[in-house]
Amino acid sequence: MTLSDTISNTLPTNSRTGLRTLARLGFAAKGTVYGLMGLLALLAATGQQEGQTADKKQAVQTLQGLPGGPVLLGLIALGLLAYIVWRLVQAVRDTEDKGSDTGGIARRVGYAASGLVYASLAWYAAQLALSGSADSGSDAKQTLTARVLAWPAGEWIIMLVGVGTIGVGLYQFYQAYSGKFHKHVQSSDIPAGQQNTVYRLGQIGYTARGIVLAIIGYFFIQAGRQSRATAVGSTDEAFDFLANMGPVVLGIVALGLMAYGLYMLVQAKYPVLKV
Repeated sequence: MTLSDTISNTLPTNSRTGLRTLARLGFAAKGTVYGLMGLLALLAATGQQEGQTADKKQAVQTLQGLPGGPVLLGLIALGLLAYIVWRLVQAVRDTEDKGSDTGGIARRVGYAASGLVYASLAWYAAQLALSGSADSGSDAKQTLTARVLAWPAGEWIIMLVGVGTIGVGLYQFYQAYSGKFHKHVQSSDIPAGQQNTVYRLGQIGYTARGIVLAIIGYFFIQAGRQSRATAVGSTDEAFDFLANMGPVVLGIVALGLMAYGLYMLVQAKYPVLKV
């Protein structure tokens, strides 16, 4: 019996059910955000009048103009909060059996970080839902970068952040083509005729996500090399970078992010949760 099995068996049934619900809500919210980003980028690539590339916050903001927008935004905020809680549970309870050695602790910290990165997005969606307006803090990344650049060896720190981000992007490629990403989905529960389609969606989605992360990492490296905080960019700027290569390139990556969003929705319905 693994450690996660032991932990799972010691948790009350209601607690396990609640944690699983949190995880599923989180995957659904994350999938919706990525799907919106991909859709907006695809509209831009195909020259639609309303098309525009967008980062996560801008994608969430598009929900505001839809019927029931505040409700949808509230659901996204709650879903992202649920995702954050689930990732913290994974880190603290070690549900994935990573252990307490150096490598295991690093992986568990990674789980927590991957959840907390959505904290500002959850708060942004909540503000939009409650008051109809919110400060996107679009230049917060550049402000923080400028502060770090002012430190001794700040340029090297920013470049290391860039290398690390590229590394995360490359890990997405590894996940895609090793098939390891699929272990988080209960594929046996998916109708037989759809299993291969779902797997391909995941491969395409993780590849597209890896491309975007690698470009963002490149922006950080350029910011460090040039000692210029304004060189840092987010998903929106990554899309613009791809658009400069042509609408076909942007369209392909946009479709990939939509595929990633759909795969997250599948994971929400058929998750493998060790709790």
